[in-house]
Amino acid sequence: MNIFIIIFSAILMAIILCIAFMLFRRILYNMIDRRIERFQSELIEKQVREIENMYRQVRGWRHDYRNHIQNMKIQLADGNYGKLNEYLDSLACDLDTVDTVIKTGNVMADAILNSKLAAAGKLNVRLHVKANIPEHLNMTDVELCSVLGNMLDNAIEACAALPESERFMRVYIGRLKEHLYVSVQNSAGKVRWEKGTYISTKSDSREHGYGLFRIDRIAKKYGGYVNRQNEEGVFAAEIMIPLTAS
Repeated sequence: MNIFIIIFSAILMAIILCIAFMLFRRILYNMIDRRIERFQSELIEKQVREIENMYRQVRGWRHDYRNHIQNMKIQLADGNYGKLNEYLDSLACDLDTVDTVIKTGNVMADAILNSKLAAAGKLNVRLHVKANIPEHLNMTDVELCSVLGNMLDNAIEACAALPESERFMRVYIGRLKEHLYVSVQNSAGKVRWEKGTYISTKSDSREHGYGLFRIDRIAKKYGGYVNRQNEEGVFAAEIMIPLTAS
């Protein structure tokens, strides 16, 4: 009888421990999801501000377009070719700051890419970009912007930590075997590997970790694939997301 009670107690304790573990895991995942949602909301708000700023500059330039033309006609009619040349140079410089260089076929992706690449350009990062996004995607625009924004932010942060002469980024986005394929390669210094994943070497890597986790979650949600590699001063990250639901 005593043995039966001992066995029954052990089984009961094991069940209680299993239930407690499952509840703890659920609570932990809920906490992580809430923190990721809060971080993602802040990230999207930041990206929206960047997009709005870029579009505001474009609208401002278009608004002044007629005035620019009129001014140049006056300079031309008066034979002020030197002043006209200076004016054209200033316009060209101004236009460089608002010109949409990358056109992927997706308006939201264009805004994110051009905003992030402009930030990389200010750091004198050598850029090589080729991007074309299929019209119909399995993921939402918010998820797409999250993936692109996080991947590019990580690459820019890595480049910023290096001397200007060593900074470069290579970005490729396109269709590959009925998947959306995104590849970002960048120069990188020391990269830490911990618990099966790469993490930031910054003193506060909380947001960086959330960004990687968010990318992984989106890929898992759609049955996609994520790969990250680091060797000889180059960090490469790539993601593949099916274009249609499986």
